[in-house]
Amino acid sequence: MKRTTSLLVVIAILTGIVTFTATTSRHATAQEAAPIFVKTIPSGYRDWRVVSVAHEAGDLNDIRAVLGNDIAIKAYREGKLPFPEGAIVGRIAWSHVSSEENNKTFGRDQSFVAGSPTEFYLQFMVKDSKKFATTGGWGYSSFDKDGKPTDEAAMQKCFPCHQAVKDRDFIFSRYAP
Repeated sequence: MKRTTSLLVVIAILTGIVTFTATTSRHATAQEAAPIFVKTIPSGYRDWRVVSVAHEAGDLNDIRAVLGNDIAIKAYREGKLPFPEGAIVGRIAWSHVSSEENNKTFGRDQSFVAGSPTEFYLQFMVKDSKKFATTGGWGYSSFDKDGKPTDEAAMQKCFPCHQAVKDRDFIFSRYAP
């Protein structure tokens, strides 16, 4: 009887260890696999303030407007780093095209305007240090001109690129008052 009781206690302890280890392992895997991507376009982004504008040459060859929600704009204006929770920085990009109409007026090729939306028309960075801890506290998103999210394989390139400006809280755009 003593042997049977001891054997049952050992089995119960081993079962508990196995269950605890499996649960902990699943929990750790779920944390590590937390998404770094934002799947919805922030509402009202077209009413946000302008942070800056830029022309990216090379393969991108676009014209872009960088926008910020109220939290991001306040942080930009105050020079506050890291950006506070809830800050969202957005980017709208169009192809960079020559304006034949404007160039006729100027008498030479010098005017460029926004053309059609680019492949990655909208992009956003959302500050949530808990949810996006593995990517410097920022969640990344990209949407095409129809508002469909970019595939996750393309989004995997965001954080590695932004690490080049880690000292600026992973933000490339500087505020242009």
